[in-house]
Amino acid sequence: MEFTNNPKLDRPQQTKGKGRWIKFIIVTVLYLLFLWWIESWWGLIVVPFIFDVYISKIIPWGWWRKSRNTAVRGVMSWVDAIVFALVAVYFVNIYLFQNYQIPSSSLEKSLLVGDFLYVSKVSYGPRVPNTPLSMPLTQHTLPIFNCKSYLEWPHWDYKRVKGFGNVKQGDIVVFNFPAGDTVALNHQMEDFYTLAYREGHRLYPNPVEMDSLTRQQQRAVYDLYYEGGRKLILSNPQVYGKVITRPVDRRENYVKRCTGLPGDTLQLVDGQLYINGKMIPNPENLQFNYFVQTTGPLITEDMFRELGISKDDQWLLPDDADNLAILASMGLDALDAQGKPAPVYHLPLTQKMYDTLSGNKRLVARIVREPAAYGGDVYPLNLYTKWTRDDYGPVWIPAKGATITLTEDNLPIYSRCIEAYEGNKLEQREDGIYINGEKTDHYTFRMDYYWMMGDNRHNSLDSRYWGFVPEDHVVGKPLLVWLSLDKDRGWFDGKIRWDRLFKWVDNN
Repeated sequence: MEFTNNPKLDRPQQTKGKGRWIKFIIVTVLYLLFLWWIESWWGLIVVPFIFDVYISKIIPWGWWRKSRNTAVRGVMSWVDAIVFALVAVYFVNIYLFQNYQIPSSSLEKSLLVGDFLYVSKVSYGPRVPNTPLSMPLTQHTLPIFNCKSYLEWPHWDYKRVKGFGNVKQGDIVVFNFPAGDTVALNHQMEDFYTLAYREGHRLYPNPVEMDSLTRQQQRAVYDLYYEGGRKLILSNPQVYGKVITRPVDRRENYVKRCTGLPGDTLQLVDGQLYINGKMIPNPENLQFNYFVQTTGPLITEDMFRELGISKDDQWLLPDDADNLAILASMGLDALDAQGKPAPVYHLPLTQKMYDTLSGNKRLVARIVREPAAYGGDVYPLNLYTKWTRDDYGPVWIPAKGATITLTEDNLPIYSRCIEAYEGNKLEQREDGIYINGEKTDHYTFRMDYYWMMGDNRHNSLDSRYWGFVPEDHVVGKPLLVWLSLDKDRGWFDGKIRWDRLFKWVDNN
């Protein structure tokens, strides 16, 4: 700091110098508090650079401001602003909140397709990223270039900063898709394991009577399906795409409702949720699929709008002979005024929507809930249980520090937790179970796990299909719908759902 012999001239320079020190102290204190919060003192290497920016000014950070070339000043001012914005967004997205758009109907009518959410990272505590070197505002792929938006190295282990609370029963939660660790790029909407089992079934089309087989024989059949499907996928990249793996924080973001906490025993009986033997009240907007047969006329678009059923969910079933026979077996055999089979719709309905339709006797003849068998195979795919999406379990949800006895009946349920999520080598040999080369029949879990399901129960690929959500996959808690767009409507025809703007997310 330079001074003259004139006190009047020295005073502004002294004030300016004090101002720089005050700014440096404030910024440094805030930065140290941030390092204390995330419990990582590696960030201290940044402090000398903060000192240089405000005090020593050895590095010419703003060299471009002194350039006589107006083009250089103009371009660099934009570069400076963009870099600052990207860095700010990077830290805000990791540690505070991020924007999330609802892509599917799995949580309707609690959250709608086209809702834009603010997701709080501090509600459950933000995670230190596994892959810290990444492009902000991208999940795993760079647009246009269609390549990875992150670097595999450095890779940091799971660590969660202290937040305001923990996941609770009934919370709507954003999390990384657990089964998204392995992806066939041409089938990214389906997890690799389900895809492999399905393709394996196609290789061996003759059905196997599982009831007549022992557990060991059943396991051999499922291993045959999976290995056959896996080899088919890997050997046909032109059909299935390249098979890649993704770290936890780069897997797809999902949003569901937490229906089971660590240590809970969960069961579904005819679609009704029970936790530890106690019936849990259903969310107000819980939906199931129904077959709705009218008395003859079609349901009008105005009525669909009044009910809140999107065009994607307005499925009018074909009236071919095979389909009519199936519907008739469910009691949907009403005739219209001309003696022809009355139209049948396949619709997701809340209890309120069901009551509205069933009370309209002039329009609706019969309503039948979609059978559970329509849901397909459920988790675990390699265990014969006879469970369905409506009648599931009971299944115990792993808790950190809890120890279980491993058996042939429960090993398929927990093997993915042991291997994929907690990093052990699991083998099932003829003489027993081996974990990391040691024979054992017990395992102690190192993480908490959660059970997540959608409120649109028959249109939700959730834990019933791919299992538990480990604690290191939990991203955050949606707090606010800040924008909602209806893709079925135009900009001058109600596209913006004004009644949903800045609406708090119902987490009960």
